[in-house]
Amino acid sequence: MNLVAIGHIVTGYRSLEECPRNIAPGLPHSHVHVAEHYAPALLGVMPGRRYDILYWLDRGERSDAVLMQTSRRTGAPAGVFAKCSPHRPNPIGLSRVTLHAIDGNVLEVDGLDCIDGTLLLDIKPAVV
Repeated sequence: MNLVAIGHIVTGYRSLEECPRNIAPGLPHSHVHVAEHYAPALLGVMPGRRYDILYWLDRGERSDAVLMQTSRRTGAPAGVFAKCSPHRPNPIGLSRVTLHAIDGNVLEVDGLDCIDGTLLLDIKPAVV
């Protein structure tokens, strides 16, 4: 399996501890920087629409210990597939965002819940 980063994300968060637990209203906007090579793929991407942003959660834990986790909210045990945790068998993050603006190859979107410099994997129109 081969994945290619198509850019990176700028959020202002420097560590996992600083990141919000999920995207939520009121978070500062994030900037999705698409590499110049992939900029032509932005043709037709429009502000005001919703997009799914896929990214690489490279700083999460990958051991079998992540299969069962404790909910921060309730303290109850939960399987990783029932949680939005960066600690996963495959470090793929997904957030559905509204695109607020485009400046060249930089997209301004709702606040994302990842660390500054997180690698961008893909952008897809949100299908409702």
